[in-house]
Amino acid sequence: MNFCSNCGAPVSQKVPPGDNLPRFVCDACQAIHYENPKIVVGCIPEWGEQILLCRRAIEPKYGLWTVPAGFMEQGETAEQAAAREALEEAKVDVEITSLYAVFSIPHISQVYMIFRGRMRTPSFGTSAESLEVQLFKHADIPWDSLAFPVIHETLHRYVQDRSRGSFQIHLGVVPPKRK
Repeated sequence: MNFCSNCGAPVSQKVPPGDNLPRFVCDACQAIHYENPKIVVGCIPEWGEQILLCRRAIEPKYGLWTVPAGFMEQGETAEQAAAREALEEAKVDVEITSLYAVFSIPHISQVYMIFRGRMRTPSFGTSAESLEVQLFKHADIPWDSLAFPVIHETLHRYVQDRSRGSFQIHLGVVPPKRK
């Protein structure tokens, strides 16, 4: 950040009085500009014993599989955002049934909230963000072609919960990928 969104003056990075972390502070009006993690919401669309995945048509991870997910928008709830992403990416209408997982990814300043969602109909399709959309039985999930570590972790836990016949809410941290 170079300039204050309040008055347009230059900002400096410093620890404001009463704080303990460096923030962007306006040199003129003293407005403090906080940078916070981004919230990514997603949905595991369920149809019977199958889940719906999307093959990405955009970067990052073009061509790899994921659940419909994306950044929350201003003015929407997490549940609304999850349903919107499912509709935008997979043209699927879901009823959000429960929170499934919350994963922190501190090294990229993101928090993922993944919900379970019941597909209202078996209708779905591709979009500008999806090359392909497909229902998968749990045994057929393309594990080696999943887009993100957080999605791999989420689906791994989902398959375990499904095989036990009971779902719980999962919390965790996804560390940086080792090189």
